[in-house]
This record gives sequence, C-alpha cells and structure tokens, in this order.
Amino acid sequence: MAQILIVDDDRFLCRSLCLVLEGMGHTVMCASTLGEGRRLQQEYDYAVVILDVWLPDGNGLEALQGFRTDRVPPEIIILTGAGDPDGAELAIRSGAWSYITKPPTLNKFRLPVQRAVESFERRQKMPAFSLRREGIVGESSLLVQCLDVIAMSANTESPVLIAGETGTGKELFARAIHVNSNRAEGPFVVVDCGALTENLVESTLFGHERGAFTGADKAQKGLIQVAHGGTLFLDEVGELPLGIQKTFLRVLQEKRFRPVGGTREAQSDFRLVAATNRDLDQLVTAGGFRQDLVYRLKSIQVDLPPLRRIKGDIEMLCCHYVAKYCNRMGISKKGYSAEFLDALLQYEWPGNVRELVNCVAHCLSSAWQEPTLFPRHLPTAIRAHLAKESVRQETEALSNPETGLDPADGLPPLSEYRQTEIARVEQTYLQALMAAHGADIATACEVAGLSRARLYALLKHYGISREGRSRNE
Repeated sequence: MAQILIVDDDRFLCRSLCLVLEGMGHTVMCASTLGEGRRLQQEYDYAVVILDVWLPDGNGLEALQGFRTDRVPPEIIILTGAGDPDGAELAIRSGAWSYITKPPTLNKFRLPVQRAVESFERRQKMPAFSLRREGIVGESSLLVQCLDVIAMSANTESPVLIAGETGTGKELFARAIHVNSNRAEGPFVVVDCGALTENLVESTLFGHERGAFTGADKAQKGLIQVAHGGTLFLDEVGELPLGIQKTFLRVLQEKRFRPVGGTREAQSDFRLVAATNRDLDQLVTAGGFRQDLVYRLKSIQVDLPPLRRIKGDIEMLCCHYVAKYCNRMGISKKGYSAEFLDALLQYEWPGNVRELVNCVAHCLSSAWQEPTLFPRHLPTAIRAHLAKESVRQETEALSNPETGLDPADGLPPLSEYRQTEIARVEQTYLQALMAAHGADIATACEVAGLSRARLYALLKHYGISREGRSRNE
C-alpha cells in the first residue's frame, strides 16, 4: 500500500514494528541514525516517517523538518518516551502528525499509522498550490513551516493570529494570506491598535454618524466597513483597549455593528488577520485581554521565528535587499566580502529582519561607489557591539588559563580535548540558565537561542534539573 520509514536505533523495536506494518500491507525500511534516515528519504518516496526522539547522531524533533522537503512531504509520527508530556507537546508543535509513546502497543500503533497514510494519499491527489510570497525571503525549515500554514489558511475564512517579535515581518505574512485568498481583489485594511486612543477607538473601527460627538460634522465610515469584501488586519492586537474587546468579539462573530451615534446596524463581510509581539495568554492572566477573544483570534496561529533562529536565511536576505536597494538607488549591484557576511552571521539581530534591511540600506549608502561591502560599512552600533563581544570572549579565554593539561602526562588528541571542554562549558552554562530561568522554559530558550527540543535534549544529556541542579547530586 504505502512505503514507510522507521528511524530508531532500537533494532528489536524496529523489527517488531516492521512485522506489524508489513502485516498491514505496507513496505517498510529501517534506519538506526538520522544520517541514514535522510539518505533513504532522498532515495525513496515515503508516505510516513516514524521518528524516534533520541538518536545517536541527533534529536529527532530538531531533524523533523529535514524529512519534510519533498513536494508532498511525508507525515511524521514521533516516538516519545512514556511519561514525557513535554516531548508529546513538542512533537505536535514541531509539525508531527501524531506521537506514540514507547513501548507502543498494537492498538495504539495501527490506527495513527493508517490515518497518516490516508492523509498523505489525500495530499498527493491535491493540485499543487503556488503561493505568492509577497516579498517573504528565505528557505529555512522554520520559515517554510510558516509558509505551509499560510498556504493552508489562504482559502479558509477562519481568523489568523500571527505571533512574532518586532521586525519579523508580521505584516508581510498578513498580506500573503490576503493575496493568496479568495478575497485578494478586495481591500487590505491595516489597523494599528497601538495608535488607537480610548476616546476615538470606536469611531475609528465602527465609524460614526454626523453629530455623534463634538467635531463630527459629517458621517464617516469605520475601518471595519472599509474592509468589506476583503481582509481586516489588526496589527499589535494586544494593544486593543480592553473596553472595546467585548464589542469587537460580537462584530467578529456576527459581522454586524452599530456606528457611533447610529440607530441602525451595518454589516461588513471581512476576514480577520491579527498580529502581536506579546503573549496574549499572559495578558489574559494579568486581566488585560479577554480569554474568549483570544480563542477566536487563535483559530489558526502562525509563529514567526526571530532572525537569530534562522541565520541560514541571512545571506539570501542580504542578496535580495542589496539587489533591491541598488536598483532603487540607481547604482551597480554590489558584492560583499566573506568578512562582511561573517559579521552579519555573528550579530544577534534584536530588531530581526527589519533591522537587517535597514542595515543593508546603511551599508550601501556608506559604500556608495565602492563595488564591495566590507565590515567597515556596517552601522557603528553593530560594529561596536561585535568588537565588544570579540574582546569579551578573548578576555574570558585569557582569564581562564586552567586547561587541565599536563604535557608530562601526555596530551590527548585535539578533537577529544575540544569535546571535553565544550561539554564542560555547556554544562556550566545550562546550570546557570536553569537557575535563572528554569521556571519559564520559553524565556530560557529565548535567552540561550535554543529550541525547546534542543534545550530539553541538553538538559537530559547533562542530567540537569529545571532548578539548575545536577540530578546526580
């Protein structure tokens, strides 16, 4: 019926699962490492990949997107340890079809696999969807995962919430949803919720009749009415005043509203896309946002990654915007040195893609007639930050002369010594990280620049608890 790949280093388990799947009529292949699994996946078209989390050469959750590069990617089923609720949550958040706890029973195993095969076969029969990116640049797995959600949501009418740090391109993704939807010919209306004042928010959104308040010398349509037939984009929806949220929830449900000072209800057929750089669930807990409105906004959610997590896209972004701004400035396209690209990759980009775009524009102005960009063309603030970090790292290295090496006892191979020192540094850092942020894993991941899957893998590897203590203590 279908080809299935099992990636697990437990050979007994692999043989057992093979017997079950072959009994269901499927063709099965096994791999004991991620590397072997990727090689097989490039040679064959699999409907389902059954992927273990802990493998000799890496973490299955982190490698998940690498198995979804085909035009019609296979469904992924994650094998996770019993009593590991975090692993189950991470599997779903990482894009897995389902998860199965070890050791899998036949009843728990057969149905998810069969449903995954059926899902793959349905997607195979669907015509390819050509997504208009609207200026979205990049091919990293995290970005492609976001584009997949955009493609999925384009032909629905459900509200979409785009979450991400400032500068990650939330409005670009909102426009991509609009132009790929059935409402592409309609208006795309942007509402900056952060700029709405308490006394004008109702008239801005719902409009007003003549004489509704002082200065209302004529009737005015609200932005909800202007969005009729198109998309209403609420940017920074977390800033929407609490007093208006109940009224807006009714509008979202009924698509009917009453202008300020009016006696009759008006209608507007719009699709809602919202964006935020804040944690709406935390706002709900703090009493600053309505829980029922959050439920409606999160019908579909897109989580945009910060630039520091998709550094593989930096060179592509740089090339794109260098060409774009050179054309706009009427100058010959410039190249860039290896040192320039290294500097871009070393910087953490707290302002994300927006900061990178502004940086490229600055560099082109600074270089002007020079044909090649060098680190000296970077903004002073970025150069100063990189210089400070470089000196700090050198100083730390010089201030810690303890190497544990004694030439009289013989020196180990460099590769062995390097691995030992890296392990020591990682363990020390993780203990400090957990001591400071162990109660909030999301913050710990952000501080360390790690995914949840990678952080949990490292904590398990070094035996470090959420409190920062060694489990061996």
